[in-house]
Order: sequence, then structure tokens, then C-alpha cells
Amino acid sequence: MTAFDPLPNETLREARSRYFEANRFGANGGYDDPFVKVTLGPLEVPIPNTKGRVRAVRFHDLHHILTGYDTDLRGEAEIGAWELASGCADHYAAWVLNFGAMSIGALLIPRRIWEAFRRGLKSKNLYRETFDEALLERKVSEMQVSLGLNEPTTPNASMYTSSSTPA
Repeated sequence: MTAFDPLPNETLREARSRYFEANRFGANGGYDDPFVKVTLGPLEVPIPNTKGRVRAVRFHDLHHILTGYDTDLRGEAEIGAWELASGCADHYAAWVLNFGAMSIGALLIPRRIWEAFRRGLKSKNLYRETFDEALLERKVSEMQVSLGLNEPTTPNASMYTSSSTPA
């Protein structure tokens, strides 16, 4: 999958359209497909595209756009940690799928998962919003500020060095 860099002044609808194209998800992101393929390293596993999954993935796709997390295995693990920390509300499919992704990431890239989780604790997500035309017409930059995603994505580097001294 590919990294995606939205334009700050485009709407979520415009950014989502480009995101679908960049990731070869089809015009509607595969929301109507009966199954979707989940890539786990060299394996592609088909999972049912349930109503609950589609309900959650509409927001999840927008979260990829707003956070900058990729759609590869590492990015899915990071966004899973971020979404869990920022809360999935009543999107039960999101809780389950994100927990699985974060668990794999915790084994493979623990520091990045911890950073994404910390970022989620400090920001909000869209799971408590209504998915409608008005949401899709909001600007990417406006939503990033509204959700607290305009902050740097990595913690202060000094927390990882032994030479830092408390002030």
C-alpha cells in the first residue's frame, strides 16, 4: 500500500477519493464488497465485510487521511493503536480489528506503537461523529486542528536519551 499526503485545503471527500485511488481501493473504497482482503505480511486473508466493519471503516479511512498513517502492516498497526487510545465508541468492529492490528504491531514495532498510542491519548477521532455529507465537506486542515492532530507525531527525542537532565 502507499503513503498518502492530503492537501490541507481539500475536503475530506476530495482527499478520500484520492486516497482510494492511491491505494487501489476502488471508487467507493470496497464498502459494497462482500469480502475484503487483509494483508498480513506475505499473506492475504479474506474477511467478511460486515455492516459493522463498513460502518467503522468509513471513519477509519478518514483517520488514515488525517493522521498520515500508511495502509501497510506497520501503518495499520499504528492507526490501530491510535484509534484504540482515542476511543472507538460503539464501533465494536473497530475495537476488535484495531486490537488485532495493534497486537501485531506491539511485537514488530513496539516503539512506534507506543508513540501512536500516546498520540491517540492526546487527540480525538471521528468515531463519535455522524458520517454524512456535512462531514465529508469539511477541510482536511480544519479537521486536523479540531481533532488535535496538528501536533508533531513523535515525542520529544530527549525522553529516549540518557544524557537528558531534568530542568
